[in-house]
Amino acid sequence: MAPLHKQDLFEARTSGYHNYRIPGLAVTPGGAVLACCEARQGHGGDWDPIDILMRRSLDSGQTWEPARVIVDHRQFDQGGIHNFVFIADPPTGTLHALFGRNYAHCYAMHSTDDGATFSEPVEITGVFEAFRSDYDWKVIAAGPGHGIQLANGRLVVPVWLSTGEGGGGHRPSAMSVITSDDHGQTWQRGAMVAYTDERLRYPSETVAVELNDGRVLLNIRSESDPHRRLISISPDGAQNWSEPAFDDALLEPQCMASIVRLYQAPQPPQPILFANPDNLEQTLPGLWSNAYDRKRLTVKLSRDDCRTWPVSKVLEDGPSAYSDLIEAPDGAVLCFYECGMMAAMADTRALTLARFDVGWLES
Repeated sequence: MAPLHKQDLFEARTSGYHNYRIPGLAVTPGGAVLACCEARQGHGGDWDPIDILMRRSLDSGQTWEPARVIVDHRQFDQGGIHNFVFIADPPTGTLHALFGRNYAHCYAMHSTDDGATFSEPVEITGVFEAFRSDYDWKVIAAGPGHGIQLANGRLVVPVWLSTGEGGGGHRPSAMSVITSDDHGQTWQRGAMVAYTDERLRYPSETVAVELNDGRVLLNIRSESDPHRRLISISPDGAQNWSEPAFDDALLEPQCMASIVRLYQAPQPPQPILFANPDNLEQTLPGLWSNAYDRKRLTVKLSRDDCRTWPVSKVLEDGPSAYSDLIEAPDGAVLCFYECGMMAAMADTRALTLARFDVGWLES
């Protein structure tokens, strides 16, 4: 295995799309690696016409089949498609996927042939309606990134909600999870985890990982003054979330991040990797005034269930933003991320796949 190899999987201004954003990864129960993204028309904004494209690899992310549309926004009455989230379910041989439409509807579909085909989408917005007693949302979204399956079989997907009054309709916000205990046949809401208040500002895009003892840790984006990632832990991935706390080791430039446990690590304890733009500088154009540059995408490693992050290595020094991390079938680490910029920070040049091993990270 090469210590580090990079390849662009989607490039802006190609195939009729303005740009490609919001990367997602999955390993199917049969061992295929899937890379998906939002293929954005118009000017590449969150509310422009958006399709979901996917590429598939049968050799742990070394070579890739051509891109194909797996959700076409034209099959719906209105609105683009967004926040496509994979959740692998190995006990049933199923790969689940959730996605949103127009930030007001959520759908589920699945594949039982390692991503070769997918079922027709089924609307599951009703699970979000169950949040209204706590939060009267107008905007909803899952992920982005991938969801997880716990050792007991539960599927867990972080979600965020907004009353839609500002910030492009995404703020103010709150976040929680939805879960399934019957392999995706039905979904239930979890307890609320974080609201916008005097201490926390706009908690939103969140990633999840199961800890060694079976608890579930959420790593949460926010725009809070400490400019650090938020952490909350639950005993079961659904209820009794701890009061969100800031992790001093993880900078928060206001960007989505990614996290994964490496189950194939040769010796315990199994490490957890985290990736985000490790930066609090403001030099690049194109983001709101209180946000920091999305650059210096950095991978960090913890061997004590996210309590400390002693290993840190820059994966992409220049403009780099949203990412998703997974462990490939051959044990390599894959990081699929927004790389470079065109006219502005959120106008991504390409979605790049980095393939490396822990040896590279620790060298």
